[in-house]
Amino acid sequence: MKIGYFTIVLILLVGCAKNTAENGVPSSQETEAITQLIRSARDSTNLPLEERKQFLQKAEEITFSLPNDSLLLTSLSDISLAYRDLPDSTDFRKTNKQVMFMSQETGLYTTLGNSHWDLATFFKNNGVLDSAFFHYQKALNSFELLPVDPTSRSLKAKMLYSMGKIQDSYKDYLGAEISITEALRIFTDLKDTKRIYNCYNVLGIIASGMGNSDKSLEYFQKARSYVEDMEGMDRIKYTEQTQNNIAHEFLKKEDYGRAKVAFGELLQNKDIYTRNPELYSLSLSSRAYSLYKDENDLEKSKKLLEQAIKINDSIDYSFDQPRAKQYYAEILADEGDTAKAIAYAQESHDLAKQTYNNDRLLEVLRLLTKLDGNNAMAYSNEYFDLNETIKAEERTKRDKFARIRMETDEIKQENVVLTRQSQIWAGVSVLTVILLLGGYIISVQKISNDRLKSEEKQQKLNQKVYDLMLQQQGKFQEGKQLEQKRISEELHDGVLGEMLGIRLILSSLNNKDDEGSVQKRSDFLERLQHVEEDIRTISHELNDAAYKKFHNFILSVEALLSETEDSSMAKCSLTYNNKVNWDRLWMEIKINVIRIIQESLKNSTTHGHSENIKVAFDLQGDKLKVTIADDGIGFDVNKGKKGIGLKNIASRVEKINGTLAVDSTKDKGTTIVVTIPCKYEEAEAAAAPNTDDEDFEQEVINA
Repeated sequence: MKIGYFTIVLILLVGCAKNTAENGVPSSQETEAITQLIRSARDSTNLPLEERKQFLQKAEEITFSLPNDSLLLTSLSDISLAYRDLPDSTDFRKTNKQVMFMSQETGLYTTLGNSHWDLATFFKNNGVLDSAFFHYQKALNSFELLPVDPTSRSLKAKMLYSMGKIQDSYKDYLGAEISITEALRIFTDLKDTKRIYNCYNVLGIIASGMGNSDKSLEYFQKARSYVEDMEGMDRIKYTEQTQNNIAHEFLKKEDYGRAKVAFGELLQNKDIYTRNPELYSLSLSSRAYSLYKDENDLEKSKKLLEQAIKINDSIDYSFDQPRAKQYYAEILADEGDTAKAIAYAQESHDLAKQTYNNDRLLEVLRLLTKLDGNNAMAYSNEYFDLNETIKAEERTKRDKFARIRMETDEIKQENVVLTRQSQIWAGVSVLTVILLLGGYIISVQKISNDRLKSEEKQQKLNQKVYDLMLQQQGKFQEGKQLEQKRISEELHDGVLGEMLGIRLILSSLNNKDDEGSVQKRSDFLERLQHVEEDIRTISHELNDAAYKKFHNFILSVEALLSETEDSSMAKCSLTYNNKVNWDRLWMEIKINVIRIIQESLKNSTTHGHSENIKVAFDLQGDKLKVTIADDGIGFDVNKGKKGIGLKNIASRVEKINGTLAVDSTKDKGTTIVVTIPCKYEEAEAAAAPNTDDEDFEQEVINA
C-alpha cells in the first residue's frame, strides 16, 4: 500500500516537472522530482533491480529537459552515482561517460572532476587500481582548473590522498609520500582535523613499508595528537586505530615486549568487540604472538589464537585468518607437533591464496619450507615465483604511476611556459608601444622646432621619411609573403602528413584495449609531441632544429616509409646505392627531397589508394634522380587544376633548380620523377661518389 501511494506521488511530481520543463525554465519541482526519483531507486531495496532502474530512467528524462547545463550535469552525475550503487555498472559507465563528455564540452570542471572521481572509485572498488589512479589524476587535473578557494583545494587534496594510498599499495613509497605530503599541506591550511589525521596515519604506514620504524611511530604519534580534537565515536574509532598501528609497528620491529603491552591496552577498551570485531580479532592474534615471542607462554598464546580463529570464522573475517593460523602453526611446531603445524600452515596458505593476501602467502611459504622437508623444494619454488611476480607487477604499476604523473607535469610545464611567453610578448608589446610613443613625441617636438627654422627643409625631410617608409614597407611585405609561403609548405608537407598518419593509426587502435594496443597508443602520443616540436620550431623560425632531423638522410626516408606503412595498407620500398654517402648532399636538397617524398606518399595513400609504393634514388653523373611510383587509381594530369600538394612539390623542385615530371593514368598508378643538380657540403664536395664502379650495388629496403 505504501509503495503504491509512493509511486502515485512520484508520478504527480514527474508530471509537474515535465510541464515546467516545457516552459524552458528549471524549477524546484523539477529538481525535487529528480531527487525523489534517485532516492527511490536507492532506498527501494525490496523492489527488483529493473523497477529501481526505471526510477533512474525517468529521472534522466527530466534531467535532459533542463535548459541549464550546470544543473543538468549535476543531476546526471547524481543519477550516474545511483546506477553505481544499485549496482548497475553498465548504465553507470554509460551515464558517467555522458557527464565527462558534456562537462568537457561546456567547461564545467567541477562535474568533470567529479565524474572522473566516481569512475576512479568504481575501479578501486573492483580492484583495478591502475585505472583508478589514472582517473584520480584526471580528476585532480580538472579540479586544478577551478578558481582557488577552500572547496577546490579540498577536492585536490582528496584526490592526492587517494592517489597516495594506491601508490602505497604497490609499494611506490616515494610517490605515495609525495602525494600524501602535498595533501597534508592543503588539509593543514584548511584545518581539516580528520583528514590531517588520515594523512599522518598513512605516512606512518608508508614509513613502516620503507622499513623506517622510528619515523613510522613518529607519524602515528602525530596522528594521535589530532584525535584529541575529535568527539564522539570518531574519537573512539581513531584512538583504537592508532593504538593498533603503533602496537603493530612494535611487533614488526620485533619489540615484542612493547607490542604485548600496546595490544593489551587496546583489548582492555570497553565494547571494542561490539564496535569493531575485526580489530578485536586482529589484536588478539597480535597479542598472542607477542606473548609467544616475549614470554614463550605457549598455552596462553594458543588460547588467544584459538579465540581469534573462532571469531574470524564467526564474522567471516577471512583476510586476517591466514595470519592467525600461521602463528598457531609456529607455536605447534615449537611444541614439537610438526604434523599439526604443517596442517595449520597449509590452511593458512590456502586462505591467503583465496584472499589474494600475497604478503601473508610469502610468509606462510617460508614457514612451510622449514616445516615440511618433503615438499620444501616445491614451496621454495612457489615462493620464488610468487615473489618475482609481485615485484614485476609492483614495478610495472610504479612505472605507470610515474608516467601518468610525468605526462601531467609536462602538460603543466608547457602551460607555464606558454603563459610565461604570453607575458613576455605582452611586456615586449607594451614596451614597444611606449618606445614608439616616446619616439613619436620626440619626433613631433623636433619637427615642430625645425618648422620654425625652415619650412623648406622640413618638407624635404618629410619627403625622405615618406620614401624610406614606402621602401621599408615594400621589403617587409615581400619578406612576409616569402615567410608565409615557407611556413605553409612546412606545415602542409611535414606536420599535416605526420598528423594524418598518426590519426589513421590511432583510429585503428581506438577500439582495442590489449596491452600492445595501449603501448602503441602511448608511442603515437609521443610522436604527437614530436609534431608539437615541429610546429613550435616553425612558429619560432628555429630552422636549425628542423635541419638536424634530416642529418641521416637514408634513415629519415626509411622512417618516413615505415610510418606510411603503419598508417595505411600500402607496402613501401626504397632502392638506393649503398656506396653513396647521401648525408654529404647539400642540406637544402635533403630537406626538400624528403618533403617531396612525404607529400607524394600522402597523395598515394590518401587520394590514390595505393597498395604498393616504390621510392628510388639514382645518381646519373652530376644529377640526382628521385622516382616515386605507386599502383593507385591514378588521375588525368591534363584535366582539372593542381591541388596544393602538387603545387608544393613543384615549388620545392623549383627551389633546388630541379625538373619535375608527373606521369599518371587512370587505374594504372602514378609516377613522379624529380631530377636535381647535385650539390655537396663544401668541406666534403671532393668526396662525391662514383656510380660507374663495376661493383656498384643496389640496396632495396622494405620499410
